[in-house]
Amino acid sequence: MTDTADGVHERGHRAFVGGGGEFWDRISLLQFDFLISEGLKPNHTFLDVACGSLRGGSRFIAYLERGRYLGLDKHIELVIYGVACELGIDLYRDKRPRFAISDRFEFEKLGAKPDFALAQSLFTHLNEPDIRLCLTKLRQTAPEGCRFFATFFETMQPLRNPEHSHSHAGFRYSREEMEDFGRSAGWTPRYIGRWNHPRRQHIIEYQC
Repeated sequence: MTDTADGVHERGHRAFVGGGGEFWDRISLLQFDFLISEGLKPNHTFLDVACGSLRGGSRFIAYLERGRYLGLDKHIELVIYGVACELGIDLYRDKRPRFAISDRFEFEKLGAKPDFALAQSLFTHLNEPDIRLCLTKLRQTAPEGCRFFATFFETMQPLRNPEHSHSHAGFRYSREEMEDFGRSAGWTPRYIGRWNHPRRQHIIEYQC
């Protein structure tokens, strides 16, 4: 299955990110409610890693104060569809979210430092080097006290995953692997585990 702009156009902005049908609203609300329960306030700066077509982003942008939402994705087409179809131009102009397009986690392009960050269903599509790159690059950008939550498919023992990252390939990691990825990049991991994700993704927090 294609991992390019053509795939976005062919499948649609919701289906491309695996959020078609009932899953769109369920996962959108799940991530928003979870971050609120963890202490996200309107005056915090929030980073949506792999923000895609704003499945969760539309809720976060509406909730946060102007300029407090940061979104990074490698597909500019998804962001365009998200703003046009999910957010709306009026809310975009009012809240002024910031976006950066990068496939190498160039968080510095956003020009702001996050208090909270979330990668929902990103590490489920990344190989180990790319997960480590994401964690390392964000640690270089994040201020002390930043809390980064990431979801993943958990396995009890390490598995042989696909060689290359891909938006539609599945990757599974053990709790120990996920904790090690964070520690080696300078984060303090806090395993959370299940959080009622409809596709049974687990979640971990990285603190700095």
